[in-house]
Amino acid sequence: MSFAFVFPGQGSQSVGMLAALAARDREVAQTFAEASAAVGFDLWKLVSEGPEASLNATENTQPALLAAGVATWRVWQARGGGVPAVVSGHSLGEFTALVCAGSFEFADAVRLVRLRGQIMQQAVPAGTGAMAAILGLGDEDIEAACREAAQGEVVEPANFNSPGQVVIAGQSAAVQRAIEAAKARGAKRAVLLPVSVPSHTSLMRGAGERLRDQLASTGLRIPAIRYVSAVDARQHSQPEELRALLVRQLSSPVRWSQTLQAVAAPPIAQVIECGPGKVLTGLNRRIEKRAGLEYLALEDPASLDAALGACSATAR
Repeated sequence: MSFAFVFPGQGSQSVGMLAALAARDREVAQTFAEASAAVGFDLWKLVSEGPEASLNATENTQPALLAAGVATWRVWQARGGGVPAVVSGHSLGEFTALVCAGSFEFADAVRLVRLRGQIMQQAVPAGTGAMAAILGLGDEDIEAACREAAQGEVVEPANFNSPGQVVIAGQSAAVQRAIEAAKARGAKRAVLLPVSVPSHTSLMRGAGERLRDQLASTGLRIPAIRYVSAVDARQHSQPEELRALLVRQLSSPVRWSQTLQAVAAPPIAQVIECGPGKVLTGLNRRIEKRAGLEYLALEDPASLDAALGACSATAR
């Protein structure tokens, strides 16, 4: 039996995240010191003390979450955790997965995702973009609602998170129209999210091209661990292929439901969320309910120790 690691994206951050793990394991402080040197300011101070608005600014959120995921991975390794059979990530989490799989140097990835956050924010004027969660409606109905609501503007599915939970994004007025169209089709809930950057839509194509230029000069190796991309739920390994995927990712929906099913296929016994919070773990439980499959999240010393025990037990 083997296990998989998955890495969260934006939305999993919080002021004070990893505090308990940092109090016990020195790898957390060491990792954030490296990240701080890469971005030129004290990232751990921001994560520990806030303010929340600064942590939630996408250019800060992205390096903070990358560092949190890598720090947790390093603690796992230092505590004797084994190597997963497969890794993947949700949106930004794909960069974390590739660092932990040995494709990116950590400092390079920290600088890259800070730039990614900046160019995403710059791609759409402040206040003109929006995202909304649609609950209790099938994917096809949501796609139809978006087509009906577009009216010459952009609104598209951005995250296929789990059955009955899809995030849409685009220009503010079009998103609002799509919310009404989804409700008319029977959505249980449709709510605007506190996010102004319409990630994973065609509005991000320009940002993707800017990211392509930076990726071209960033070293990238074949992953040492099997890597499945949430762009298409398939395994990828060649550096040029990975660069193209990370560009495409910015303007393509996150296909998390399909990706999790690929990642969690037998003989995987545990799917472990590596990073702050347990957002992905909640989604994963709704996607794949195969008997014997265990979902775990590494968010503090107790949960990390429990995961170490679970993995060693199934390995015997």
